[in-house]
Amino acid sequence: MEATAEKQTNDAAATDQQKQAAPPPRLREAYENELKAALAERFGYSSPMAVPTLRKISLNMGLGEAKQNTAMLEAATEQLATIAGQAPSMRRAKKSIANFKVREGMPVGVAVTLRRARMWEFLDRLIAIAIPRIRDFRGLNPRSFDGRGNYSMGVREQIIFPEIDYDSIDEVRGLDITITTTAATDVEAFALLDGLGMPFAADGRPGEVDRAAEEEEERRKQEARLRQEAEEAALEQLKEENPEAYAKPEKPEEGEEGEEGEGGGEKAEGDAPEGKSEDTADGGDEKEGE
Repeated sequence: MEATAEKQTNDAAATDQQKQAAPPPRLREAYENELKAALAERFGYSSPMAVPTLRKISLNMGLGEAKQNTAMLEAATEQLATIAGQAPSMRRAKKSIANFKVREGMPVGVAVTLRRARMWEFLDRLIAIAIPRIRDFRGLNPRSFDGRGNYSMGVREQIIFPEIDYDSIDEVRGLDITITTTAATDVEAFALLDGLGMPFAADGRPGEVDRAAEEEEERRKQEARLRQEAEEAALEQLKEENPEAYAKPEKPEEGEEGEEGEGGGEKAEGDAPEGKSEDTADGGDEKEGE
């Protein structure tokens, strides 16, 4: 009797623990308690509902040669499920492409979409554990925003996630991660992800002056300036060597043109009467001869 009662008590306690809600993700608590108010103050939102937040996180893993190998397809599906904590869905080709040896309906990848608590927990693991395990990591590319507040990043090796056992994998695979937010601009989305702890690189951040782009533009202007100065120096040297070829023709002055024109006119006027008188005289002589 005592053993039965004790067993019933333990079962009831276990049932009560299962009924209790899971603790909220710590990253979501940090957003609600600290980051949300800071974003509202920075961008001046009139309503708390306008403050940007996370909407979903999508994971996509391409299969490559695994589409023709059932064992590799199952391994990729199992690994993505282990990483996300949720069963992925199969992505199939919508049309046949002979060059890629793909037929309509053939599996080409696996994908999973995370929302709510699983989304926050995955982002927490990604920031705190997975990204620091990337080899030669120098910061995430801040230029990977799509212009509408969404950020995409690529992972070359799935082994950066501690859930994947390195000795049990068949090959190294990469995956794409897309973080969808409710932000309207890249600046707001960057402020949200940066406040959550995403380790972005220093150059190329949205809303900040791109020093590398400025230096490149200044270098181009300097090269154009030097090129123009070299062309002008070469032209001056050619003028010194052959000044006659580059000399401008001299135009006559207005006063000289007028005097020449008047002189020519007087001469024409003087010649006309003389010629006329000679003709008249010849005509008179002819008449007398008759």
